[in-house]
Amino acid sequence: GTALGGWKMIKALGMRIAKLDPVHGFAAETGAAMVLMATAHIGLPVSTTHTITSSVMGVGAVNRLSAVRWGVTRRIVYAWIFTLPGAALLAMLLYSVLS
Repeated sequence: GTALGGWKMIKALGMRIAKLDPVHGFAAETGAAMVLMATAHIGLPVSTTHTITSSVMGVGAVNRLSAVRWGVTRRIVYAWIFTLPGAALLAMLLYSVLS
Protein backbone atom coordinates (compact mmCIF):
# COMPACT_ATOMS: atom_id res chain seq x y z
CA GLY A 1 0.00 0.00 0.00
CA THR A 2 2.73 2.45 0.90
CA ALA A 3 4.65 1.70 -2.28
CA LEU A 4 1.63 2.55 -4.43
CA GLY A 5 -0.12 5.19 -2.36
CA GLY A 6 2.65 6.60 -0.19
CA TRP A 7 2.80 9.81 -2.20
CA LYS A 8 -0.87 10.46 -1.38
CA MET A 9 -0.16 9.99 2.32
CA ILE A 10 2.85 12.32 2.16
CA LYS A 11 0.85 14.92 0.23
CA ALA A 12 -1.96 14.87 2.83
CA LEU A 13 0.40 14.82 5.80
CA GLY A 14 2.64 17.42 4.19
CA MET A 15 -0.25 19.85 4.08
CA ARG A 16 -1.77 19.09 7.48
CA ILE A 17 1.16 18.50 9.84
CA ALA A 18 3.94 20.57 8.31
CA LYS A 19 4.61 22.17 4.95
CA LEU A 20 6.93 19.85 3.07
CA ASP A 21 9.04 20.46 0.00
CA PRO A 22 9.87 17.44 -2.20
CA VAL A 23 13.22 16.94 -0.46
CA HIS A 24 11.47 16.89 2.92
CA GLY A 25 8.95 14.35 1.64
CA PHE A 26 11.79 12.21 0.32
CA ALA A 27 13.58 12.35 3.68
CA ALA A 28 10.39 11.47 5.56
CA GLU A 29 9.57 8.55 3.26
CA THR A 30 13.14 7.23 3.30
CA GLY A 31 13.45 7.54 7.07
CA ALA A 32 10.13 5.78 7.58
CA ALA A 33 11.10 3.03 5.14
CA MET A 34 14.35 2.46 7.01
CA VAL A 35 12.52 2.18 10.33
CA LEU A 36 9.94 -0.18 8.82
CA MET A 37 12.63 -2.41 7.31
CA ALA A 38 14.61 -2.50 10.56
CA THR A 39 11.58 -3.35 12.68
CA ALA A 40 10.44 -5.99 10.18
CA HIS A 41 13.92 -7.50 10.26
CA ILE A 42 13.77 -7.95 14.03
CA GLY A 43 10.13 -9.02 13.98
CA LEU A 44 8.45 -6.01 15.57
CA PRO A 45 4.99 -5.18 14.28
CA VAL A 46 4.74 -1.44 13.70
CA SER A 47 2.22 0.71 11.91
CA THR A 48 3.27 2.20 8.58
CA THR A 49 0.93 5.13 9.15
CA HIS A 50 2.36 5.87 12.60
CA THR A 51 5.89 5.62 11.27
CA ILE A 52 5.42 7.96 8.31
CA THR A 53 3.42 10.44 10.40
CA SER A 54 6.23 10.55 12.95
CA SER A 55 8.75 11.02 10.14
CA VAL A 56 6.80 13.98 8.79
CA MET A 57 6.73 15.51 12.27
CA GLY A 58 10.50 15.05 12.56
CA VAL A 59 11.25 16.54 9.15
CA GLY A 60 8.89 19.43 9.84
CA ALA A 61 10.62 20.19 13.13
CA VAL A 62 14.16 20.23 11.68
CA ASN A 63 14.32 23.97 11.00
CA ARG A 64 12.01 25.08 13.80
CA LEU A 65 9.55 23.36 16.12
CA SER A 66 6.86 25.91 15.36
CA ALA A 67 6.76 24.68 11.74
CA VAL A 68 4.83 21.63 12.94
CA ARG A 69 1.12 22.11 13.47
CA TRP A 70 1.03 20.62 16.95
CA GLY A 71 -2.76 20.87 17.23
CA VAL A 72 -3.15 18.49 14.28
CA THR A 73 -0.38 16.30 15.66
CA ARG A 74 -2.04 16.17 19.09
CA ARG A 75 -5.32 14.95 17.57
CA ILE A 76 -3.47 12.25 15.64
CA VAL A 77 -1.64 11.06 18.77
CA TYR A 78 -4.91 10.98 20.74
CA ALA A 79 -6.43 8.87 17.98
CA TRP A 80 -3.47 6.46 18.23
CA ILE A 81 -3.89 6.21 22.01
CA PHE A 82 -7.59 5.39 21.76
CA THR A 83 -7.34 3.11 18.72
CA LEU A 84 -5.70 0.14 20.44
CA PRO A 85 -8.00 -0.19 23.47
CA GLY A 86 -11.02 0.86 21.38
CA ALA A 87 -10.40 -1.84 18.78
CA ALA A 88 -9.76 -4.42 21.50
CA LEU A 89 -12.98 -3.55 23.33
CA LEU A 90 -15.03 -3.55 20.15
CA ALA A 91 -13.61 -6.93 19.11
CA MET A 92 -14.33 -8.30 22.58
CA LEU A 93 -17.91 -7.04 22.41
CA LEU A 94 -18.49 -8.41 18.92
CA TYR A 95 -17.03 -11.79 19.85
CA SER A 96 -19.28 -11.92 22.95
CA VAL A 97 -22.37 -11.17 20.86
CA LEU A 98 -21.50 -13.58 18.05
CA SER A 99 -20.44 -16.56 20.16
